[in-house]
Amino acid sequence: MTAKAPTGRVTRRRVRTRANLLDAAFAVFAAKGFGRVSIEEVCESAGYSRGAFYSNFDSLDELFFALYEQRADLIAEQVTTALAADGPGLDVPAAVERVTEVLLLDRDWLLVKTDFLVHAARDPAVARTLLEHRARLRRAIADRLARARGHTALPAVLGDADEAAHAVVAAYDGVTTQLLLDRDVAGARVWLGQLLTALLTDGSTRH
Repeated sequence: MTAKAPTGRVTRRRVRTRANLLDAAFAVFAAKGFGRVSIEEVCESAGYSRGAFYSNFDSLDELFFALYEQRADLIAEQVTTALAADGPGLDVPAAVERVTEVLLLDRDWLLVKTDFLVHAARDPAVARTLLEHRARLRRAIADRLARARGHTALPAVLGDADEAAHAVVAAYDGVTTQLLLDRDVAGARVWLGQLLTALLTDGSTRH
């Protein structure tokens, strides 16, 4: 599944229309759930006609994926930027602190992401696309951990950098699942920081 490629000259008005449709869809999906939303509801929320919708997206599935891709790319960029601040080595506690400070932990986004996960679980084509995006985030983390090898020791139990990256993403998944239930964003940031620090060090590092 891929977002519709623009044809011809892309005007600023069309870019703005697309952005407004994505913003409106995000609010509607978060409030009602993907399977309970119609194109008409997205158009009404954005203040556009069905024609405006279909000039940007072929279907709700395509819009839903574009929305996921937008937020997933933002998270990958946040994590990559936070991990890139050190030199050849990796100051794990400092890097974890940077990641947990900037990482998108928005409950509405997590609701939409969870809908996407459930949708992907029932559709192999969507699942492949989702796995590709998750792999991209893991590669960004793994590449940074691999560059730190020889400068920063990671617990042997994690194996190589790829396996360590899998563990980091799994920790994020666990924290965000809990956040959906308890709605404690501040607590989620603290917990994520503690988990990642314990995971990537011997657990004895303190600020």
